[in-house]
Amino acid sequence: MGNCFSCFKVPLPPSTSTAQSIVLEHKDETMELRGLFPNSCQQSGSFVPETHANGNRKSTSTLPTINNVGSDNCGSLPNAQSNLRLSRGFYARLQPLGRSSTSSGLNLNTEPRQQREPSESKLNALFDQYKDPHEDVILADGIERLCDDLHVSPDEFKVLVLAWKLNAEQMCQFTRQEFVTGLKAIKVDSIRGIQARLPEIVQELTINSDLFKDLYRFTFRFGLDVTSGQRILPADMAIDLWRLVFTIREPPLLTKWLNFLECHHIRGIPRDTWNMFLNFAESIGDDLGAYDDAEAWPSLFDDFVEYENDQMNQNITKDDIMKDTSVDKA
Repeated sequence: MGNCFSCFKVPLPPSTSTAQSIVLEHKDETMELRGLFPNSCQQSGSFVPETHANGNRKSTSTLPTINNVGSDNCGSLPNAQSNLRLSRGFYARLQPLGRSSTSSGLNLNTEPRQQREPSESKLNALFDQYKDPHEDVILADGIERLCDDLHVSPDEFKVLVLAWKLNAEQMCQFTRQEFVTGLKAIKVDSIRGIQARLPEIVQELTINSDLFKDLYRFTFRFGLDVTSGQRILPADMAIDLWRLVFTIREPPLLTKWLNFLECHHIRGIPRDTWNMFLNFAESIGDDLGAYDDAEAWPSLFDDFVEYENDQMNQNITKDDIMKDTSVDKA
């Protein structure tokens, strides 16, 4: 410990040769800056007139020091005007950079703003405008007034879409919970909001087959009379709902299918038949040529294909008869 005074030695100032080398390095940097900006630096040793408050002028020589802030050499801090000239000259030499949303130092948020959360109090107030005066539910009269305010017809496809989004349990009525929860899910709480959102949902249904399949299956349940425990759709109701749900994505054979049901007075459509018709229509096509009766299709589909084939054969036979008659007359 007594012999370790070397730890407390005060460092000696740099030698004269070291100081000279530092000055030379500064001078080299100064020359490089002069080469970049030849017009921005004044010659060292020039005289700049300085004006005093009394009007007298005093000549002051600017010394060629490197770190003297008041001097005009390239080692000094430029004033506002020379700084502007320097920046203009420098950036004019740079190539233009491409725009980037992830540039360093910039926080460019190009994502759309998130929609605000719907107000539950506004939704309840909106529900109260249309609910039945005696029950806490929107019945047929209230739905009609709601449709009038939305500028849609009660039997329009958009109303079916709205019922689907509300997950309505029964046709011609909306409960408070269905109404409030459903509109919160699609992030609207006003008539204007519903009007703007419904066309967007319809557009999504036209391009998203999974969404449309969900709507299609909902439509069967929506058409049932829940109060009576109904499990099979009456044929006339099924026909109307098929026409309604296929307002978009209509399969080519829909008209033939509905004509067949009307001609044969089918009593009702079970859930399985309803659900499988979508697959049937997508896989068979218009001419029914791809139909295989060995597959597990509902028997009603077998009857439909057989009927259509008979109709086609009859048309062919009629055409042949007409051709033969025209040949004989000739």
